[in-house]
Amino acid sequence: MTDLIALAGQPAVWAALATLVVMEVVLGIDNLIFISILTNKLPADQQTRARRIGIGLALILRLGLLGTVAFIVHLTEPVFSVLGQAFSWRDLILIGGGLFLLWKATKEIHHTVDPEPETERARGGTIGFGAAIGQILLLDLVFSIDSIITAVGMTEHVPVMMVAVVVAVVVMLVAAEPLSAFIARNPTVVMLALGFLIMIGMTLIAEGFGAHVPKGYIYTAMAFSAGVEGLNMLVRRRRRAAKAGTQAPAGGAARQV
Repeated sequence: MTDLIALAGQPAVWAALATLVVMEVVLGIDNLIFISILTNKLPADQQTRARRIGIGLALILRLGLLGTVAFIVHLTEPVFSVLGQAFSWRDLILIGGGLFLLWKATKEIHHTVDPEPETERARGGTIGFGAAIGQILLLDLVFSIDSIITAVGMTEHVPVMMVAVVVAVVVMLVAAEPLSAFIARNPTVVMLALGFLIMIGMTLIAEGFGAHVPKGYIYTAMAFSAGVEGLNMLVRRRRRAAKAGTQAPAGGAARQV
């Protein structure tokens, strides 16, 4: 407790905490998009519970990994090399997570483009509850290890990292329902989000092979694409409103005659 009070009196610690919170929230966007898309494939009565369990597991997993931060740091040490390229356990985890994201996003795009059988739609979902939680947990592990290794480079105080993780997960928990509902209401946003997952998957693979991709480029591209899609949605909404406005008088005139 004395150590925590001493840390709270240091302005540098508060600056590091603010930076870590922002970083964890931004990195959590990837995870939240994946959770929203995946849980929307479940029956309606299971979606909220799956989102809460998935985000809760992310919190437990990250806090648990922070308890082994000394071990996590050693995951960056090379374990073997191929053709002069050294690979660490972190690299292998990122590559595996990136390949999984590519496979999952491509599969979901195929399901979106190729209409699903009526029997699957009638059941109200295309994935089992246990399978959804398992896939969420797998991606939680990949994103958690990446974010913790990044956090270690920003501060050496584990309590600061824990507070940042808790705040970020609470933000994810609050944003999960509105984001999932928004994605469900707008089919074109689903395709855009799946495109984001493909880009994130490729970034993870590139990072695993030692090619550093600045996160600012990735999130700027995502923000720009989301802005363009927002304009498209606004145009479609105004066109529907204008069409409804021109049809209403004609209907009324027809009834008067």
